[in-house]
Amino acid sequence: MEKKDLDWASLGFGYVQTEQRYVSNFKDGKWDEGGLTTDANIVLNECAGVLQYAQTCFEGLKAYTTEDGRIVTFRPDLNADRMYTTAQRLEMPPFPKDKFVEAVKAVVKANAAYVPPYGSGATLYLRPYMFGTNPVIGVKPATEYQFRIFCTPVGPYFKGGAKPLTLCVSDFDRAAPHGTGNIKAGLNYAMSLHPIVEAHKAGYAENMYLDAATRTKVEETGGANFLFVTKDGKVVTPKSNSILPSITRRSLMIVAREYLGLEAEEREIFFDEVKDFAECGLCGTAAVISPVGKIVDHGKEICFPSGMDEMGPITKKLYDTLTGIQMGRLDPPEGWIVEI
Repeated sequence: MEKKDLDWASLGFGYVQTEQRYVSNFKDGKWDEGGLTTDANIVLNECAGVLQYAQTCFEGLKAYTTEDGRIVTFRPDLNADRMYTTAQRLEMPPFPKDKFVEAVKAVVKANAAYVPPYGSGATLYLRPYMFGTNPVIGVKPATEYQFRIFCTPVGPYFKGGAKPLTLCVSDFDRAAPHGTGNIKAGLNYAMSLHPIVEAHKAGYAENMYLDAATRTKVEETGGANFLFVTKDGKVVTPKSNSILPSITRRSLMIVAREYLGLEAEEREIFFDEVKDFAECGLCGTAAVISPVGKIVDHGKEICFPSGMDEMGPITKKLYDTLTGIQMGRLDPPEGWIVEI
C-alpha cells in the first residue's frame, strides 16, 4: 500500500486525523458488534457520565513498519488486560479482551497508509478509550458506554529525541496510596496537568513524583515509569501499588535479563538512593526510553554520570534491543509481536 505523503521525519507527538476509527457501544447490559467509521466526532448529552464525573479511561500502543516491510503491533494483549482491570476499578463494563485486540488490528489495517515507513523515526500511535455516555446527575456509574480506538502518526514524545532530560522533584502528589494510580484513568492525567505546566514554566521536561504517604520513595512522572541503572550495571525500577504497570517497563526488564544478561529488579526505591545511580530513564509507550541527565530537588542538582549529551550505555542497549524487537531486527519473545 502506498504511504501518505507526509513529512514523517518532522512529526511531533501530536494529533493527525486519519481516515477510520473503531466504535462499539454498551447498552442494555451488553456491547454491540462494533465496527469502523469515518466520523471522528462524538455527540454527547450535556449530562453524560464522562462530563459530570470523569468516568473515562484509555490505553496507548503503537504500530510499526518492520525492516522487512511488515506492519506489526507490540503486545496488544497486555493493553487489553490493563484496560480490563482499569474498567473494573471505575465500575465500567470491561471491553472483551479478544475484541480489543481485533479492534486494534482493524484500525491499523484500515489506516495502513498512515503507518510511517521503516527508518523514519515515526510510528502509528493508537488510542483506545472508553467513557460513560448516558445522563448521570447523581454520583453513580453510568449505564451506557462507548469504546473507541483512533490512531495518529507521531514522532518523538519529547522534543530533541534522545537528548537527556532535566526533571524536577514535584511538591504535588500524583496518586494516593490506595487510589487510582495503578490504572489508566483519565482523571489521573487531569491531576498532573497543573504540575507539568508549572514544571515547563520553570524549564523542566517533567516532574518526579514521590510517594504521597511518606514522600521518601520514587514513584513515576506524569506519563512514564522510571528505570535506573546502578554503578555495577544492575537495572532497577520502582515498585509501588500507586504507579501504572507500564508495558514498556515490564518488557524492558525481560530484555535486560534475557537479552542482555543483566540483573534486573523491581523494588521500592528511596529518593536518597537516586544520587548513587549511574543512569536514569523514563519508559513508556510514547517515549520507549528517554534518558534523564539531571534531577533538581528544590535547587539541589542530582547529575547522573551518563551526562547531558547522550543516553547512558546500558540505557542505550535496552533502547536498541527493545526497538530492535519492535522493528523486526531482532527475534521477539513468543507473543510479543502481532502482525497485521
